[in-house]
Amino acid sequence: MSHPHSHPHTPVRASRRARAVLAVVLVPVLLATAVGAWLLRPGDEPRPELTTTAPGTAYATATVTGVSQGPEDPQPVLDVVIGGDGGEEVQVHVPPEQVDALRAGDEIRVLSLPPDMIGTGPGYVFVDHVRTPSLLALAVVMTVLVVAVARLRGLASLVGLGLSLAVLGTFTLPALLVGRPALAVAVVSASGIMVVVLYLAHGFSARTTTALLGTLVGVALTAGIAAWATGAARLDGLGGEHALDLIQLAPSMPLSGVVLCGFVLAGLGVLNDVTITQASAVWELRASAPDASRLTVFSRAMRIGRDHIASTVYTIAFAYVGAALPLVLLVAMSDRALVDVVGSGEIAEEVARSLVGSIGLVLAIPVTTAIAALVAGPRALVAAPADRHDTPEPIPAGV
Repeated sequence: MSHPHSHPHTPVRASRRARAVLAVVLVPVLLATAVGAWLLRPGDEPRPELTTTAPGTAYATATVTGVSQGPEDPQPVLDVVIGGDGGEEVQVHVPPEQVDALRAGDEIRVLSLPPDMIGTGPGYVFVDHVRTPSLLALAVVMTVLVVAVARLRGLASLVGLGLSLAVLGTFTLPALLVGRPALAVAVVSASGIMVVVLYLAHGFSARTTTALLGTLVGVALTAGIAAWATGAARLDGLGGEHALDLIQLAPSMPLSGVVLCGFVLAGLGVLNDVTITQASAVWELRASAPDASRLTVFSRAMRIGRDHIASTVYTIAFAYVGAALPLVLLVAMSDRALVDVVGSGEIAEEVARSLVGSIGLVLAIPVTTAIAALVAGPRALVAAPADRHDTPEPIPAGV
C-alpha cells in the first residue's frame, strides 16, 4: 500500500509559461538598458578636470611630533617628520581649529609649497588626517564578516557592489559631467546596477527575476516622481556647498540634473531590499500552501509588506538625518520658523530625497508582490528528489 505524504515546504518552481512571460517582459528591458548605455556613453568628449595642486607643490605624508605656537605668530605650527623614521624634520602651518584634534604620533597629509609662494616661516601646510589604514581595516572586517556569515552569497554580493561602483565610475559620473540627460542616465545606471546586483547575489531564477521586475518598476516610478519633485519644488542644486565649484568646472552639467540623479540612486539599496524580501515571502507562502489562490497568497504577503513599509520608511528618514546631522544641528539653532528652514536650499533637497525614496519603495512592494503571486501560481511545485515516492512502499512480511 502507498501512503499519502504532504510536503509543506516543497521547493517552488514557476511554470514554463510563467518563465516565458518573464523572459518576454525582461529581455526588451535589458536591451533598452544596453542601448541606452551605448547612446549615453561619454565617448571621447573632453571632460572637466579638477586640479588640486598648483605647479611646484606636492603632497607628502608626515608624522606629528609636537604642536607649538610662538607668541608673535597667532597661527600654530606642527613639528613633524616627513618620510617616516629618519626623515626630514620640518614645521607645518595648521589651522587653529585643528590643533586640539592633533596628537604626537598622528599621521597627516601635508602640502609642500615652493619658495616663491611663501615669505617666511614653514614651507608646508596641513591638509588632512591620514585615514586610509582605519578605513581599510573597517572594509576588511566587513568583508570577512559578510563572507563568514553569508558565505558564497555574501561574496557574490560584494562582487556585485564592486561592479556597481564600477558602473558609477565608468558610466554614470562621466555621462553627467559631459551633460547627458540626467533622468536617462539615472534610469539606465540604476537598471544596469540592479541587474548585476540581484543576479549575482541571489542567482538566476524566476524568483530573482520577479524581484528584478519589481525593482525596475520601482526605479521607473521613483525616477518619474523625482523628475516632478525637482521641477515643482525648484530643486536647482545651488544650495550645496560644492555648487559653485561644479558650475565653474562643469558648466554643461545642470545641477538640477545632479539632484535628480541622486534621488534615483539614493533609494536603490532599500528598493532592492524590499523587492527581494517580498518575492521570497511569496515563494515561501506558496511552498507552505500550494493550493492557495493567487489572491490569498498576495494578501498574506502584503501583510509582510506592510510591516516592511512601516519599518523602512523611518529607516530612510533616519539614514538621511544621520548623514546630514551637522546641517540638522544648524537647523535646531536657527531662529527662523521651521517651515521656512525646511523649505530652504540644501535642507529641502534632503527632505525631498527622503520623501521620493519612500514613495518609490511603497509603490514597489505591491507591484513586486503581485508579480510574484502571478508567477508562483497554485501547484507550481517541483518535488525534491529525496521526497519523491514514485513506487509503492513494500509491505512487510506477515502484515
